Amino acid sequence: MLKENVFQVIKSSIVEILPEISTNQIVISVSLQDLGANSIDRMDIIIKSMERLGVKIPLVELAKVNNIQGLVDILYEKASA
Repeated sequence: MLKENVFQVIKSSIVEILPEISTNQIVISVSLQDLGANSIDRMDIIIKSMERLGVKIPLVELAKVNNIQGLVDILYEKASA
């Protein structure tokens, strides 16, 4: 699996949870909060992405993630393991 594939999974989860966001607004350097996602939205996006990728990550590990790039990196690492 490529990091680009992980990014696409996250992107589709964002659009599903936040339909008002266009895919053009979703760039790897922004945070979910920058896109207008509240804490519940962020958890929904992360959980949906983990389910689609078939990975389980303790949510505490995700606390240090600052942007979509960080989320891609962690999910990619776990999906590739």
